[in-house]
Amino acid sequence: MKRIIALAMAGTFSAVISAADTTDTKATYADIEATFGSVPTFLKVFPAEGIAGAWSEMKSLQLNPKTALSNKEKELIGLAVAAQIPCHYCIYFHTESAKANGATDEEVREAIAMSALTRHWSTVLNGSQIDMESFKREYQAAMKFAGEQEEKAKAAKSKKK
Repeated sequence: MKRIIALAMAGTFSAVISAADTTDTKATYADIEATFGSVPTFLKVFPAEGIAGAWSEMKSLQLNPKTALSNKEKELIGLAVAAQIPCHYCIYFHTESAKANGATDEEVREAIAMSALTRHWSTVLNGSQIDMESFKREYQAAMKFAGEQEEKAKAAKSKKK
């Protein structure tokens, strides 16, 4: 009996969710079209059951100019990740988007180089199995030293004035 009730409830919930999903999907595609002028193929091929969530994520973070990172910074990060995945579609998208948001060719090249450097040193650190606590101590000591050097330079500069 419990199984029959559970199956009946599942069917009822599925019908309600399915109706809501259809409405959400149509509204989502309309919003995408209003944003881009059309619905790009990569969004058309995304499963209809998840398009509302995927679009919400993209629109609220990547396309939102009112986040902690500027759109240029977000696109340069996207480019750096895309270069390492690698994803040719993403590289094109994020390069063009970064430039549209004011990135210079030099900034694009630097983002790609930083991606390569991060991958390089990650390989060295992980492959060498450097102790994490030792790494953190060394990093903190280097940052302290850099701060002290900066203070010395400021003091020397103000003595010259």
